Amino acid sequence: MTSFPDDFLWGVATAGHQNEGANVHSDIWFLEHTTPTLFREPSGDACRGYDLFESDQDLVAARGLNALRFSVEWARIEPQRGVVVERELDHYERVVDAALERGLAPLVTLNHFAAPHWFSAAGSWLAPDAADLFAAQADRVVARLGDRLASVVTINEPNLEQLLQAGGKLPPIAEQIKQDMLASAARAAGSARYYASNVIPAHAQADFQEAFTTAHRAAVAAAKAQRGDLPVGLSIAIADDVALPGGEHHRDARRAAVYDHWLDVAREDDFIGVQNYERFTFDADGEVAIDGPRNGMGSVIEPGALAGAVRYAYQRSGVPVLVTEHGIQTDDDTQRAAFIPAALAELEREIASGTPALGYCHWTLMDNFEWIFGYGPKLGLVAVDRETFARTPKPSFDAYAAAVREARAVTVR
Repeated sequence: MTSFPDDFLWGVATAGHQNEGANVHSDIWFLEHTTPTLFREPSGDACRGYDLFESDQDLVAARGLNALRFSVEWARIEPQRGVVVERELDHYERVVDAALERGLAPLVTLNHFAAPHWFSAAGSWLAPDAADLFAAQADRVVARLGDRLASVVTINEPNLEQLLQAGGKLPPIAEQIKQDMLASAARAAGSARYYASNVIPAHAQADFQEAFTTAHRAAVAAAKAQRGDLPVGLSIAIADDVALPGGEHHRDARRAAVYDHWLDVAREDDFIGVQNYERFTFDADGEVAIDGPRNGMGSVIEPGALAGAVRYAYQRSGVPVLVTEHGIQTDDDTQRAAFIPAALAELEREIASGTPALGYCHWTLMDNFEWIFGYGPKLGLVAVDRETFARTPKPSFDAYAAAVREARAVTVR
């Protein structure tokens, strides 16, 4: 027997700036070419996914999956304020239609970090009209594509910076480089300030949380006005925080600082997107170092972390969970091939216990541009030759497909 629902979405996740290439009108592109820059290298052609989306979708469909999460890049559609490029909407319409032809439910993200350069130069999400501008983008995307979409994620990981800071994932010097980069970008753009969604200075975190919340709600309203039954939510970065006896205070403080605001916001939405990569354990003295094999992020490999994150997200928000990202950074694909089925088995047990889950999207389809870390980290199910852009599916892709086939082969009675 299986506890996965018959209509469970089995997919992979991608993001435009990381995969498509040549997102030249975006704020991230601008920051990649700023001096100094926090980005290890520029994104350049990424994986050329903009042109190769059909053959990439073939890879997904060939393994029996039924969903594809991708972003519609605002910077392509509105490269200059008020200038809407219809051919780019045409392109994303072709992406959606191609997915449907292959039996893949399209799950669209409206903002996966990258935004138009003009938007960030004008104050980014802190500008007084930011929510209205984002709502207009949501309106035009859903007006064109909404009748064929399975769901919409408004904003990807608005809490990422808080999680990175709480987890100590960035060295202290990174904050100074970030501020120097943003100051340089503002000067180059002739602006008073310059921000981007995944390079937010520590002093601006609270302001961005408020601004993201307003923008999310505006985008939800715009999407629902176009199609009232379209499932809409946001996705958050969320670790599995575990308390040993006496560690409850530290666990709860982490949750309050990083997740709880967004889980409360999600109570008004159709689902909450969960993006999980690690577990943190706490005792009475704080975070505990756990022994065991580690992934490329330096975290202990823990397949049960996903189920734990899903459990808490549902307990706090009360809405169904869509796993919009989950994966493992590693150069050793045998680790990934073992990790995916083990994590899915834990997720199935969580669903059996009563936690509603709508689907699972593995991050990511192929090795791609991992933001400030460049092309070093490997999280893909498919390897990409950086010279020829040839795709080579890894054994872990087949391991994921086998786990999906097994889950689908058994019918709940």
